[in-house]
Amino acid sequence: MLSFKKPRRPRISRRAFVLSALAAVPAGALLDACLEQAWVKIRHLRIGQGEPSHRFVHISDLHYRGSRSALERVVSSINTISPDFVCFTGDLIEEKAHTAAALDILSRIKSPLYGIPGNHDFWANIEFDDVARCFASTGGAWLMDRQATTADGKLVVSGASCRSTSTLFPKPVAGKKNILLIHYPAWVKQAHDSYDLILAGHSHGGQCRLPFYGPPILPFSVENYDRGLFETQAGPLYVNPGIGWFAVPLRFNCRPEITVISL
Repeated sequence: MLSFKKPRRPRISRRAFVLSALAAVPAGALLDACLEQAWVKIRHLRIGQGEPSHRFVHISDLHYRGSRSALERVVSSINTISPDFVCFTGDLIEEKAHTAAALDILSRIKSPLYGIPGNHDFWANIEFDDVARCFASTGGAWLMDRQATTADGKLVVSGASCRSTSTLFPKPVAGKKNILLIHYPAWVKQAHDSYDLILAGHSHGGQCRLPFYGPPILPFSVENYDRGLFETQAGPLYVNPGIGWFAVPLRFNCRPEITVISL
Protein backbone atom coordinates (compact mmCIF):
# COMPACT_ATOMS: atom_id res chain seq x y z
CA MET A 1 0.00 0.00 0.00
CA LEU A 2 1.40 3.29 -1.01
CA SER A 3 1.50 6.16 1.45
CA PHE A 4 1.70 9.69 0.26
CA LYS A 5 3.32 12.51 2.12
CA LYS A 6 1.53 15.83 2.19
CA PRO A 7 3.44 18.43 0.24
CA ARG A 8 5.47 20.64 2.53
CA ARG A 9 4.63 24.32 2.37
CA PRO A 10 7.78 26.12 1.24
CA ARG A 11 9.34 28.23 3.96
CA ILE A 12 10.13 31.86 3.46
CA SER A 13 13.42 33.07 4.76
CA ARG A 14 13.51 35.77 7.43
CA ARG A 15 15.29 38.08 5.01
CA ALA A 16 12.65 37.55 2.32
CA PHE A 17 9.88 38.12 4.89
CA VAL A 18 11.42 41.41 6.05
CA LEU A 19 11.93 42.60 2.48
CA SER A 20 8.33 41.72 1.59
CA ALA A 21 7.04 43.53 4.66
CA LEU A 22 9.10 46.61 3.87
CA ALA A 23 7.76 46.60 0.33
CA ALA A 24 4.19 46.28 1.59
CA VAL A 25 4.43 49.25 3.98
CA PRO A 26 4.87 51.99 1.35
CA ALA A 27 2.30 50.28 -0.90
CA GLY A 28 -0.21 50.25 1.95
CA ALA A 29 0.60 53.82 2.89
CA LEU A 30 0.10 54.95 -0.70
CA LEU A 31 -3.27 53.20 -0.88
CA ASP A 32 -4.31 54.82 2.39
CA ALA A 33 -3.16 58.24 1.17
CA CYS A 34 -5.23 57.87 -2.00
CA LEU A 35 -8.36 56.83 -0.10
CA GLU A 36 -7.99 59.15 2.89
CA GLN A 37 -8.31 62.36 0.91
CA ALA A 38 -12.00 61.55 0.34
CA TRP A 39 -12.67 60.07 3.82
CA VAL A 40 -14.15 63.03 5.69
CA LYS A 41 -14.01 62.88 9.48
CA ILE A 42 -16.50 64.56 11.82
CA ARG A 43 -14.72 65.78 14.93
CA HIS A 44 -16.49 67.09 18.04
CA LEU A 45 -14.84 69.78 20.13
CA ARG A 46 -15.97 71.61 23.27
CA ILE A 47 -14.54 75.03 24.12
CA GLY A 48 -14.90 76.86 27.42
CA GLN A 49 -16.40 76.03 30.79
CA GLY A 50 -20.02 75.59 31.73
CA GLU A 51 -23.00 74.77 29.55
CA PRO A 52 -22.39 75.60 25.86
CA SER A 53 -24.69 78.22 24.35
CA HIS A 54 -23.86 77.54 20.70
CA ARG A 55 -23.15 74.48 18.56
CA PHE A 56 -21.70 75.19 15.15
CA VAL A 57 -19.58 73.71 12.35
CA HIS A 58 -16.15 74.77 11.13
CA ILE A 59 -14.96 73.85 7.62
CA SER A 60 -12.04 75.15 5.61
CA ASP A 61 -9.99 74.85 2.42
CA LEU A 62 -12.47 73.26 0.04
CA HIS A 63 -10.19 73.84 -2.97
CA TYR A 64 -13.18 72.92 -5.13
CA ARG A 65 -12.12 71.55 -8.52
CA GLY A 66 -15.44 70.34 -9.93
CA SER A 67 -16.18 67.17 -7.93
CA ARG A 68 -19.82 67.97 -7.19
CA SER A 69 -20.59 64.70 -5.43
CA ALA A 70 -17.78 65.17 -2.91
CA LEU A 71 -18.86 68.69 -1.94
CA GLU A 72 -22.52 67.68 -1.93
CA ARG A 73 -21.68 64.97 0.62
CA VAL A 74 -20.02 67.58 2.83
CA VAL A 75 -23.10 69.83 2.63
CA SER A 76 -25.37 66.85 3.34
CA SER A 77 -23.31 65.99 6.44
CA ILE A 78 -23.53 69.58 7.67
CA ASN A 79 -27.30 69.64 7.18
CA THR A 80 -27.60 66.36 9.08
CA ILE A 81 -25.69 67.90 11.99
CA SER A 82 -28.07 70.92 11.85
CA PRO A 83 -25.71 73.41 13.55
CA ASP A 84 -26.65 76.90 14.73
CA PHE A 85 -24.34 78.26 12.03
CA VAL A 86 -21.30 77.35 9.93
CA CYS A 87 -17.87 79.03 9.78
CA PHE A 88 -15.64 78.78 6.70
CA THR A 89 -11.99 79.91 6.86
CA GLY A 90 -10.93 80.31 3.26
CA ASP A 91 -9.79 78.73 -0.02
CA LEU A 92 -13.14 78.12 -1.64
CA ILE A 93 -11.88 77.10 -5.09
CA GLU A 94 -8.72 76.20 -6.97
CA GLU A 95 -9.67 77.91 -10.25
CA LYS A 96 -12.06 80.79 -10.90
CA ALA A 97 -14.10 78.72 -13.39
CA HIS A 98 -15.34 76.53 -10.52
CA THR A 99 -16.71 79.38 -8.41
CA ALA A 100 -20.33 79.29 -9.60
CA ALA A 101 -20.66 75.53 -9.08
CA ALA A 102 -19.11 75.69 -5.61
CA LEU A 103 -21.45 78.51 -4.56
CA ASP A 104 -24.47 76.66 -5.96
CA ILE A 105 -23.70 73.69 -3.71
CA LEU A 106 -22.85 75.78 -0.64
CA SER A 107 -26.11 77.70 -1.00
CA ARG A 108 -27.88 74.48 0.02
CA ILE A 109 -26.47 74.65 3.55
CA LYS A 110 -29.51 75.06 5.80
CA SER A 111 -27.69 77.04 8.49
CA PRO A 112 -26.25 80.58 8.33
CA LEU A 113 -22.84 80.42 6.62
CA TYR A 114 -20.13 82.90 7.67
CA GLY A 115 -16.80 82.98 5.91
CA ILE A 116 -13.63 84.68 4.75
CA PRO A 117 -11.33 84.30 1.72
CA GLY A 118 -8.07 82.38 1.54
CA ASN A 119 -4.96 83.01 -0.52
CA HIS A 120 -6.18 80.82 -3.39
CA ASP A 121 -9.38 82.87 -3.62
CA PHE A 122 -7.30 86.02 -4.05
CA TRP A 123 -4.91 84.33 -6.51
CA ALA A 124 -7.86 83.08 -8.61
CA ASN A 125 -9.34 86.61 -8.58
CA ILE A 126 -12.86 85.37 -7.88
CA GLU A 127 -15.81 87.76 -7.63
CA PHE A 128 -16.31 88.28 -3.91
CA ASP A 129 -19.69 89.95 -4.53
CA ASP A 130 -20.99 86.62 -5.82
CA VAL A 131 -19.65 84.85 -2.74
CA ALA A 132 -21.22 87.48 -0.47
CA ARG A 133 -24.63 86.97 -2.09
CA CYS A 134 -24.39 83.20 -1.62
CA PHE A 135 -23.45 83.44 2.05
CA ALA A 136 -26.14 86.05 2.70
CA SER A 137 -28.76 83.77 1.11
CA THR A 138 -28.16 81.25 3.92
CA GLY A 139 -28.65 83.93 6.59
CA GLY A 140 -24.91 84.32 7.13
CA ALA A 141 -22.33 86.77 5.78
CA TRP A 142 -19.05 87.11 3.86
CA LEU A 143 -16.83 88.87 6.39
CA MET A 144 -14.15 90.94 4.69
CA ASP A 145 -12.69 92.75 7.72
CA ARG A 146 -16.08 93.11 9.33
CA GLN A 147 -18.33 91.29 11.76
CA ALA A 148 -21.88 89.99 12.08
CA THR A 149 -24.08 89.06 15.00
CA THR A 150 -25.85 85.71 15.03
CA ALA A 151 -29.67 85.58 14.98
CA ASP A 152 -29.93 85.08 18.73
CA GLY A 153 -27.93 88.27 19.33
CA LYS A 154 -25.52 86.54 21.71
CA LEU A 155 -22.48 85.86 19.50
CA VAL A 156 -20.40 87.96 17.10
CA VAL A 157 -18.46 86.39 14.21
CA SER A 158 -15.59 88.60 13.00
CA GLY A 159 -13.73 87.97 9.78
CA ALA A 160 -10.27 89.13 8.70
CA SER A 161 -9.50 89.23 4.98
CA CYS A 162 -5.75 88.74 5.65
CA ARG A 163 -4.95 90.77 2.52
CA SER A 164 -1.79 92.16 4.07
CA THR A 165 0.19 91.95 7.28
CA SER A 166 -1.15 95.38 8.21
CA THR A 167 -4.70 93.99 8.39
CA LEU A 168 -6.45 95.04 11.59
CA PHE A 169 -8.79 92.46 13.05
CA PRO A 170 -12.30 93.57 14.03
CA LYS A 171 -12.45 94.16 17.78
CA PRO A 172 -14.52 91.81 19.95
CA VAL A 173 -17.87 93.14 21.14
CA ALA A 174 -18.27 93.42 24.90
CA GLY A 175 -21.04 91.42 26.51
CA LYS A 176 -21.18 88.82 23.73
CA LYS A 177 -19.24 85.72 22.77
CA ASN A 178 -16.73 86.49 20.01
CA ILE A 179 -15.31 84.26 17.27
CA LEU A 180 -12.55 85.48 14.94
CA LEU A 181 -12.05 83.90 11.51
CA ILE A 182 -8.57 84.09 9.96
CA HIS A 183 -7.07 82.08 7.13
CA TYR A 184 -3.41 81.96 8.18
CA PRO A 185 -2.92 80.36 11.63
CA ALA A 186 0.32 82.23 12.42
CA TRP A 187 -1.48 85.55 12.03
CA VAL A 188 -3.01 84.94 15.44
CA LYS A 189 0.13 86.67 16.72
CA GLN A 190 -1.16 89.91 15.21
CA ALA A 191 -4.31 89.90 17.32
CA HIS A 192 -4.24 92.60 19.99
CA ASP A 193 -7.50 91.57 21.65
CA SER A 194 -8.90 88.42 23.24
CA TYR A 195 -11.60 86.26 21.64
CA ASP A 196 -13.57 83.31 22.91
CA LEU A 197 -12.33 81.32 19.90
CA ILE A 198 -10.20 81.89 16.82
CA LEU A 199 -10.65 79.64 13.77
CA ALA A 200 -8.11 79.18 10.96
CA GLY A 201 -7.31 76.89 8.05
CA HIS A 202 -4.63 77.07 5.32
CA SER A 203 -2.32 74.40 6.76
CA HIS A 204 -4.25 71.30 5.56
CA GLY A 205 -2.74 69.81 8.70
CA GLY A 206 0.34 69.26 6.55
CA GLN A 207 -1.82 66.97 4.38
CA CYS A 208 0.59 64.08 5.02
CA ARG A 209 1.72 63.51 8.60
CA LEU A 210 4.44 61.04 9.50
CA PRO A 211 3.91 59.02 12.69
CA PHE A 212 5.95 60.36 15.66
CA TYR A 213 7.11 63.29 13.51
CA GLY A 214 4.23 65.27 12.09
CA PRO A 215 4.07 67.07 8.76
CA PRO A 216 7.40 67.26 6.88
CA ILE A 217 6.11 70.20 4.81
CA LEU A 218 3.83 73.09 5.75
CA PRO A 219 2.64 76.18 3.84
CA PHE A 220 3.79 79.69 4.75
CA SER A 221 2.22 81.52 7.71
CA VAL A 222 1.51 78.34 9.66
CA GLU A 223 4.57 77.98 11.92
CA ASN A 224 3.76 75.74 14.91
CA TYR A 225 -0.01 75.98 14.44
CA ASP A 226 -0.31 73.05 12.05
CA ARG A 227 -3.51 71.30 13.18
CA GLY A 228 -5.78 71.17 16.20
CA LEU A 229 -6.35 73.30 19.28
CA PHE A 230 -3.75 75.76 20.59
CA GLU A 231 -3.69 78.24 23.45
CA THR A 232 -2.59 81.69 22.30
CA GLN A 233 -2.37 85.19 23.74
CA ALA A 234 -5.60 86.05 21.90
CA GLY A 235 -7.55 83.01 23.07
CA PRO A 236 -7.99 79.38 21.96
CA LEU A 237 -7.09 78.81 18.29
CA TYR A 238 -8.44 75.86 16.31
CA VAL A 239 -6.72 75.02 13.02
CA ASN A 240 -8.89 72.89 10.74
CA PRO A 241 -7.07 70.45 8.39
CA GLY A 242 -9.49 71.32 5.59
CA ILE A 243 -11.68 69.40 3.21
CA GLY A 244 -9.73 69.59 -0.06
CA TRP A 245 -6.14 69.06 -1.09
CA PHE A 246 -3.37 71.05 -2.72
CA ALA A 247 -0.74 69.97 -5.30
CA VAL A 248 -1.43 66.21 -5.10
CA PRO A 249 -4.71 64.38 -4.28
CA LEU A 250 -3.20 62.61 -1.27
CA ARG A 251 -3.65 62.69 2.49
CA PHE A 252 -1.89 60.46 4.97
CA ASN A 253 -2.65 60.30 8.68
CA CYS A 254 -4.55 63.57 8.20
CA ARG A 255 -8.16 63.08 7.17
CA PRO A 256 -10.30 65.94 5.85
CA GLU A 257 -12.51 67.26 8.61
CA ILE A 258 -15.86 68.76 9.50
CA THR A 259 -15.47 70.13 13.02
CA VAL A 260 -18.52 70.37 15.30
CA ILE A 261 -17.79 72.89 18.05
CA SER A 262 -19.75 73.54 21.23
CA LEU A 263 -18.92 76.96 22.70
